[in-house]
Amino acid sequence: MPDHDTAVWLSKSYGLVYLVALSLGVLLYVYWPANRKRFDQAAESIIRYEDRPWR
Repeated sequence: MPDHDTAVWLSKSYGLVYLVALSLGVLLYVYWPANRKRFDQAAESIIRYEDRPWR
């Protein structure tokens, strides 16, 4: 069984790798060319429906 310092080092190392991988995944999703139309529509929908009451 690993001692406390080894367990802390492993959890910090794997946590760092996990967060970097998650960040890269989010960046790839956001900047993927196929998602541009969806994000543009979402950005324009806020402006397009601003003057109408919500249903």
